[in-house]
Amino acid sequence: MTNRIIFIPVFLCSGLLTGCFGYPRLVSYPFDPGGRSINSLSSEQNPQISGRYIVFTSDRRGSQDVYMFDTLTRNLVDLPGLNSLDTIASHPSVSLDGRYIVFAASRQGRSAIFLFDRETRQSRNLTNNLQAEVRNPNISADGTRIAFESSNNGQWDILVYDRSGQPLNVPQDPR
Repeated sequence: MTNRIIFIPVFLCSGLLTGCFGYPRLVSYPFDPGGRSINSLSSEQNPQISGRYIVFTSDRRGSQDVYMFDTLTRNLVDLPGLNSLDTIASHPSVSLDGRYIVFAASRQGRSAIFLFDRETRQSRNLTNNLQAEVRNPNISADGTRIAFESSNNGQWDILVYDRSGQPLNVPQDPR
């Protein structure tokens, strides 16, 4: 008898499937040439799933913007105030309740991490005072903490900020 190791990617345990127990199946979303669904003729990049929501970037309107898809209603969620013509967005992440979306953005050649609050329809630059390149943000399920990469010390380090843009003290020595 031979032993086999089977790797199951983390994304297979998402809300899109029947669950991690039993037989998993992917849910198929229809292609919409008009760009009103999750799949379109444009480039869809950086998908991230949290609960019932999928956030991703797409160039379907001529600029790289953040989109959110609700898997329960099977529709795109309107995000007024989020996307801007002078910003190239990437790597979005959404809180479990869908209220907060964090994403990396490049504006006028400078990268930053932005937090968008769907309730107030406001975006805030969390890294305005950080003189470094930043990338790959991820928000906690409850929307209170944001982790991202920063090149502040000449190497890529992970920083953790709270929702107001204040750095959190994360111990360097794990215990």
